[in-house]
Amino acid sequence: MDFRFDDEATAIAELAATVLGDLSTHEVLRDLERSEGPRFDRPLWSKLAETGVLGAFVPESAGGAGLDLLSLGGVLEHAGRTTAAVPLWETLGLAAPAIGRFAPANLAAEVLSEVAAGSTVLTAGWHEQGSDPLLPTTTATRVGDDWRLTGAKVCVPAGAIADAVLVPAAVEDGSVGLFLVTTSAEGVAVEPQRTTLGDPQAAILLADAPARLVAEGSASLRWAYERGVATQCALLLGACAQALALTATYTKERKQFDVPIASFQAVAHRAADAYMDTEAIRLTTWQALWRLSNDEDASEEVAVAKFWGAWGGQRVVHAAQHLHGGVGVDRDYPLHRSFLLVKELELQLGGATQQLADLGRLIAAEST
Repeated sequence: MDFRFDDEATAIAELAATVLGDLSTHEVLRDLERSEGPRFDRPLWSKLAETGVLGAFVPESAGGAGLDLLSLGGVLEHAGRTTAAVPLWETLGLAAPAIGRFAPANLAAEVLSEVAAGSTVLTAGWHEQGSDPLLPTTTATRVGDDWRLTGAKVCVPAGAIADAVLVPAAVEDGSVGLFLVTTSAEGVAVEPQRTTLGDPQAAILLADAPARLVAEGSASLRWAYERGVATQCALLLGACAQALALTATYTKERKQFDVPIASFQAVAHRAADAYMDTEAIRLTTWQALWRLSNDEDASEEVAVAKFWGAWGGQRVVHAAQHLHGGVGVDRDYPLHRSFLLVKELELQLGGATQQLADLGRLIAAEST
C-alpha cells in the first residue's frame, strides 16, 4: 500500500485547507452557533463550490474531476480539523459515491452536477430504531414504473438541510436497495434533531414517499456503507489531530511552578498516548481508504478504522479536555468543538462494540 498523495490529491487537500482555514474560523463558528438557524455556513459551502473542491469528487461524466476516496480523505481531514459547518462528509462521503457508481447515468448527472455547483446538499439515512443499517426495515414498493418508500430514518446527518437523501430500504421481493428521496417531496417529513454541537441532524419520516431507484442488492448497500464509514474516519482523524495540536500548544504555554506543564511526566505520558491513538486512527483510515479506492475488499479494514476512530478518538479528546483543565470546557475556546464532533461520530454508523462484533463475524467466516 502506498499512502502518498499524488499531485492532484495534494493540490485539492491544500486548496481545501486554505479555504477552510480562512473561512471556518473560531469567530465565524461562534457567531454561527449563537444564531437561531441550523449550523450551516452557506457562504463557505458556496466558496467550496466556486473553488472546485465540491466538483473535484464528482465523476467526470457529471462535469467533475473524478478524484478518488483517498483524495477525499485528505479534504475531510481538514474539514475535521476546522470543525467546518458544511456537509462535506455527508454529501461527498455518504451519498455521492453510491450515486456516481450505481445510479442511472441521467440521474447521476442531474444530481451530481448540482452538487458540484453547490446548489444541492446530499446525505444518507442509515439509522433506524433498533435495526442493523444493512438490514433496513423501511420498505420500498413498486407502483408501476415508480417506487414508494415507507419508514423512518433517525439521526440523519445534515438531514435538516439536505435536498435529497440516499435511503436503504427493503424491497418487497425480499431483497434490499438504495433509493434517492427528495426531502421536499410529498410524503416526506423532516423533523430536526439538533445536536449539542448544533449540527442539523434530522429524522426523515417517509409515508408512501416517491423515490428513485439507485441500486438493488445487498452488495450495493455494503459498498455504500463502507465508503460512508471510511470517509467518516477521515473526519474523525482531523478532529483528533486538531484536539492534539491545541493540547500541545496549551501544555507548552501553561505554567505551574514557573515551568510548562508539558514538562511534567504525567502530562507528557498522557499526551504521548493521545498522539499514538491519533496515529493509529490515521494509519487505519488511510489503509481502508486506499483499499476502497482500488476496489479491493476492505470490510475488515473499514471495521478496524472505525473501531480506532470510535475508541481511540474518545481517548484523544478526553485526554485533551483533561490536560486543558477548566479551559477545555470554555465554549469561547475551540476545543469543545473537536470533543463534540468526535462524540457525535463515535456511534454514528456503528461504535467500537459493533465494529468488534463485525470483525468477529468476518474472522469466523474466514475460518469456516
